[in-house]
Order: sequence, then C-alpha cells, then structure tokens
Amino acid sequence: MTISTDLLRLKLAESLAATPPALTRRDVGLPGIRGKAMAVIGVRRGGKTSFLRQCLSDRLAAGRAPESQLLISLEDERLAGMTVGELAWLIDEHARQFPGLREAGAMTLCLDEVQTVQGWEGLARRLVDAGGMELFVSGSSARLLSREVATSLRGRAMEVLVLPFSFREALRHAKAEPAKGWDRLRPTERAALDHRLRRYLAEGGFPEAQGAAERDRAALLTGYVDVMVLRDVIERHTVSNPLALRWLERQLLANPGAAFSVKKHYDTLRAQGLPVGKDTLHDYLAHLEDAFLVRTVAMHSASERQRLVNPRKAYPVDPGLITLFERSGREHQGRALETVVLLELERRGYEISYLRTGADWEVDFLAHRSGDPPLLVQVCLETTAEETWARELRALKTAAAAQRKARAFLVTLDARPPAKALPRGLYWAPAARWLLEEM
Repeated sequence: MTISTDLLRLKLAESLAATPPALTRRDVGLPGIRGKAMAVIGVRRGGKTSFLRQCLSDRLAAGRAPESQLLISLEDERLAGMTVGELAWLIDEHARQFPGLREAGAMTLCLDEVQTVQGWEGLARRLVDAGGMELFVSGSSARLLSREVATSLRGRAMEVLVLPFSFREALRHAKAEPAKGWDRLRPTERAALDHRLRRYLAEGGFPEAQGAAERDRAALLTGYVDVMVLRDVIERHTVSNPLALRWLERQLLANPGAAFSVKKHYDTLRAQGLPVGKDTLHDYLAHLEDAFLVRTVAMHSASERQRLVNPRKAYPVDPGLITLFERSGREHQGRALETVVLLELERRGYEISYLRTGADWEVDFLAHRSGDPPLLVQVCLETTAEETWARELRALKTAAAAQRKARAFLVTLDARPPAKALPRGLYWAPAARWLLEEM
C-alpha cells in the first residue's frame, strides 16, 4: 500500500469524530427506489458535501448509531494517489471495528468527491450488490453520472442533483423564509421578498457568497470558476488549447440566454488568430457542461436533426456569475431572472427546451415532467411597456395554441399585476411567488 494503514485508520477516526455543523437545510429530494447508490452531483462549492451531512444528520435524528453514519472526504491531500484497494481497505477496517452494522442494514456510507480514486466504480458496484449499506457517492463532474456511473454501475445508481441555493433556500439561509403562502402575506411582506429577489439575482446562490460584500463576492466566485475550469476541464480532459477554452467560457457566461452556435464561435476565433477545430469547440462545450459551469437548452422539436442543427442557449449555473463576465454595461437583470427560472425548473425535475413558433416568435421555456402537463414559461422584467407586453404575450399565446395541454405562464420581476387582462388560458405570476410556489 502506498498510503500507510496508520494514516487510513486516522482518516477513518477523523471521519467518525467529525461533528456535523449547523447547516441550511436543502430542498433536495432523494429517489425512493431502494437498493440503489445515490450519485450526488453538481457544481463545485454548490453544497454537495453539506447535503451529504444533512442526509447523515437525518438518519442520526431517526435513531441510527453515530458509528453507522460515515462520510469520507476523498479530496484530502494526504490521500493523493489513493488506490481503490486502499479505499476498500479503509471501508473494511470500519466493518472490522464495528461489526454487524451491514448485517443489520443500518450502515450509511458517503464517498465525497469519489472520482479522485481511479477504479472506484468497481468497488461501488460490489458494495451495492452486497447490500446492507446505503451508499452515496458525490462528485463535481456530470461524467460521474453520464459516463462513469451510468456505464460502470449499470442501473445500480440514481442521480441526485445539487445546485447552489434556490431563492427559497437563500431566504432560509438568511432567516427570511416566509412561513405562510403567498396569498396570506401582507403587502409589506411581499415587497420585502421582491427586494430580496432582486438581491438574489445579483448575489446568486453559492452558499459562501451569501451576504458577502460585492468585491469579496466577485473574488470568491472568480476563484470558483478558475478552479472549475482548471480542475474539472483542463486537467481532467487534458485540454490542449486553454486560450480557446477560456474565450468560449467567457462568451457563454457573459451572454446567458443568447442563441449560440459552435460555427459562429469557430469563425470568430479564427478571425482573431486562434486556430481551433470545430470538433474541439464541441468538446470544450461538453466539458463545461460536464463541470456544471453552464447549462444548455436546445430548441424543442420532434425531429432530432432539427434539435441538433438549431442554435442552443447557454446559461450559467448561478446568476451570480453573470456580473463577473458582463463587460458591456448592459442591464442584466432580465437575463439573471431567466437563468434563475431555468435553474428552478431543473430543480423541480423538468426536462427543458425553448420553443420557436411557426411565426418565428420565441418562448423562453417549454418544460416537461413525467405525470404532469407541460409548462410554457415566458420571462420578462415588467409589463408596463406596451411593446414588451405585446411581444411577450404574442409569443406565449401562439405557443399555447400549439401546445394545447400546456399551462402557460408569464413570469415578471415586476410584482405589480398587469394593467391589462391576459388572454384566456394564460397566467401571470410575479417571479418571487413563482420561485417560492409551484403553481
């Protein structure tokens, strides 16, 4: 063994002795299918480890013994180069010290940032097949699910996505979560939530960024992005053209919700003297998605070819990242709100696309979730400008006529009700309410 057994025993003792800190509770559900590993994935610093601790705390509160709840953080510099055999030895050492837990079905094991151990998939598969243990694995790369878990565990794992704080979770973190439903709130309480939403659009939901001064928050989030790109993209995928990658990253994060095509970026880079292949740019985009730095939305179409050839839209994983890359001086509240709505739909378990009507009008999101009617969601800042009102409603009304089973919502940052009545079958919701309540 390259790592001494004494160090492995020390790591085990430290893991068992760790006192769970007081944490803001996350609204992340676990699949109810028994006998599966839980693959907890999401962006770095988004709260995956805290969520694992929340799961362990819930089991302790339900009466489980402390020694049966084990979280092993594998991003420990002392464990650099750890082999899967050494990790298996550590887990077996726990079983030797506390026999009978697996037989009783009382054991919960969390392997945090498990992708740092090469070959971990075989060990996870063996643990799942042996039974008697609730297994969580976490990692900062979507490859943990799409390639490694889905391929290597072959149906033995379920995905659990952890994003930065939602609006409700950010309110909870600030001890400002409303205790009543929207309809029971006083006007002053609604106004306070509207003010907090505007702040959330600027600050975003990364837990460590909550309440930070603007300069400190910018430095913190810039550091996050640098580490994501370096560790989860450049090092992980051995990127050979980091200048082109960085340029693509900045373009995507500075223009959330804008249509983009790899060909356009390819032409621009070539014009700037940065030679890069189209296939390479496709790979870089996939790597940025794998690292959860960006989320992309394809155009809705029954034709897979149409989905592939039409431009996609890209959004940052958190609205707080927009100001880091926006240098044009343009107002970005609307794009931040659109980003927040997309992420909320994703948290609620929807498959998301954008919709273009036959008249070439566009609706921001068409969302599908098993067992529920589809949602059409059009996002805008306000409804007082006549031109804006007409444009947004025209697209939404046309899309609703084509998607007859869908519920169509106009979501606005402006909390004042529209001066004009909406056409039959269309619904308006202030963004604060829509984000806090499923309507």
